[in-house]
Amino acid sequence: MKNIFVIHALKGYEFHAERIKKLFSQYHLDFEFITEGDPSLTNKDIINSFFVSNIDKVLSAGVLSCTLNHIYAYKKIIKQGLDYAIIFENDPFFLGDFSKNIAIIQQELQHIPSGFIISLENSTLRFPSFFQTHNNQILYKAKSGRMAGAYLIDYVGAKNIIEYLESNKCNNVIDLWHNTLIEHNIISMYWAHPSFVEQGSHNGLMHSTISSKPRSIFRRISWLTQKLYKYYFRRIFTEHDII
Repeated sequence: MKNIFVIHALKGYEFHAERIKKLFSQYHLDFEFITEGDPSLTNKDIINSFFVSNIDKVLSAGVLSCTLNHIYAYKKIIKQGLDYAIIFENDPFFLGDFSKNIAIIQQELQHIPSGFIISLENSTLRFPSFFQTHNNQILYKAKSGRMAGAYLIDYVGAKNIIEYLESNKCNNVIDLWHNTLIEHNIISMYWAHPSFVEQGSHNGLMHSTISSKPRSIFRRISWLTQKLYKYYFRRIFTEHDII
């Protein structure tokens, strides 16, 4: 499988890079690291061309770099004329066989209007209600995103975002900015359910320098407990407003 971009930093994530290489090779996934937004490669003029003027007061350098790398990934999709691409941050954990899961949704993709993002992860531990899911259906249109650790975006979606960016600078971290794009009808959001991916910086198995939550057994237990409750119980009562 091609058309995969991994958001990455040039320094401090060597372990993440090696893990990505090993993990993706197991599933025969060809990928490209996106690092052009690294702080060592950017300057004030570059930042100002994509972001509002006070963005350095809103986002830390690491979060700003991560968001910029997502934007550079969209530009690559357009430049290369890709029908779609899958974008990961550098800490994915696959839930099942990722290649097979992506193959399963190919047919559903044909029935979705162009200009979309499909969230593949469960980082927010939010899921469609039991009453909204159906047999033989995986993709569900949603009112918001589920962070930006693993998602599929089509060419039209990437093009819409970059065109919007020309007159509306980015003013937030990438996942929250996605919600702004949804509100302005720039993109449509869909969730894959069941999810295909977890982020290691959320599930307690990895540490991220842009996350305030370090790897720990306590965080791992907390994640698993919340996941159990929110997947099997909360979906019965409180998740009706997601899609």
